[in-house]
Amino acid sequence: MNKILVIAPHPDDETLGCGGILLRHKAEGDEVHWLIVTGPNEDYGWSAEQVRNRAEEINQVSASYGFIKTHNLALPAVRLDTLPMTELIEKVGSIIKTLQPEVLYVPCPCDVHTDHKIIAQVVNACTKWFRCQSVRRVLAYETLSETDFNRIGEVFRPNVFIDISRYLDRKIEIMKIYTSEVGDFPFPRSEKTIRALAFLRGSQSGYHAAEAFQLLFERI
Repeated sequence: MNKILVIAPHPDDETLGCGGILLRHKAEGDEVHWLIVTGPNEDYGWSAEQVRNRAEEINQVSASYGFIKTHNLALPAVRLDTLPMTELIEKVGSIIKTLQPEVLYVPCPCDVHTDHKIIAQVVNACTKWFRCQSVRRVLAYETLSETDFNRIGEVFRPNVFIDISRYLDRKIEIMKIYTSEVGDFPFPRSEKTIRALAFLRGSQSGYHAAEAFQLLFERI
């Protein structure tokens, strides 16, 4: 049994980026944890109803995956760049040190969203081998409307492909829990787009459907 930690800057990143492999990990008997970094807050313009709805969605998604535990830092969304990097490293690092995971799934450092970029940097600092010797593998996932919208600089270069053929339908069902995040095609976060990306990654790796990752670190 492996201990898995998926780090999501925002709720829904975990499902878009690696929902299929999270379901597969659970089916294979692994212990899976979810770390949510940010969330809506009334102090930053979100309504009480939006905050309540998002909390309900998180509970439903957590139950759907069967996560051992959901860890929510509840930091302000789209405002991570206003917080000291040392504070973010301490908060995320404390979760990693406590859990001692073997495998981490993290946002791609080349994503357009600033929150994604920052958390990728934070995780990079937290996973030096002498800081957390449990970590054996760090994989960056791709997030529709963020990873694919990067038009300058470094881009996502997948070099790990994982078969999720048995789990694609369930991944999409879970994504639909986020009612405010899913739209009609050609909106990036649509069922059609999610399926298209899974089929594309499958065609690149010899599977019916796959999720692709960029290997950031591996220690064997």
